[in-house]
Amino acid sequence: MQLSETMTEMDAYLEASLLRDDPVLEQVAKRSQEAGLVPHAVTPLQAEFLAMLIRMTGAKRILEIGCLGGYSAIAMARAMSNDGYILTTEIDTRTAAIAQANIDASGFSERIDLRTGPAMEVLDHQVEAGAVFDFVFIDADKVNHRNYLEKALKLARPGTVIVADNIVRGGGVLNGDSEDNNIRGIREMLAYAKTLDGIEMTALQTVGAKGYDGMALFRVTA
Repeated sequence: MQLSETMTEMDAYLEASLLRDDPVLEQVAKRSQEAGLVPHAVTPLQAEFLAMLIRMTGAKRILEIGCLGGYSAIAMARAMSNDGYILTTEIDTRTAAIAQANIDASGFSERIDLRTGPAMEVLDHQVEAGAVFDFVFIDADKVNHRNYLEKALKLARPGTVIVADNIVRGGGVLNGDSEDNNIRGIREMLAYAKTLDGIEMTALQTVGAKGYDGMALFRVTA
């Protein structure tokens, strides 16, 4: 059996072993697939990982950069207390319409505020408004990962947790001479992170149905 097949089967095994049936997220995934959205949403295991981080930290104000079909936003919304709030962004109007329909159908539309347009514009507005978030999930275009992290830190407080997805890209990030703008964007973010003070940070490499990738985790301490 090839490694990719093993990773996919292991994902399915762990989901069946550890996760309960989830008709809400299953419908979100189904509708997103039927609408032809790119299959870039987090996996069920990753969605539960994000939800567990939110429960552990008690985050009530969450910022998500990159909504896609709304899968991760809904997973995180369910992990919050009833007075929680998620601001999520999506640049593509058609994708945003699909995400909004999924959010409405999930029953969590009162907790999730979907903004359509360039994420940097939304973030700049939040910085100007003095907004503060307890948890940030960065999962948009990788070219701007460094910029998204910088903005997220301006919207953070001591204790805020920031998660940046897709930082390994099948090992492609090892290539410092890569001409792939996505890889360059990740490398720029990691180089920027190394210069930061008042931040705890680590990374998790991940394998599964979506291949070989990883997440960077940051916690603001000062």
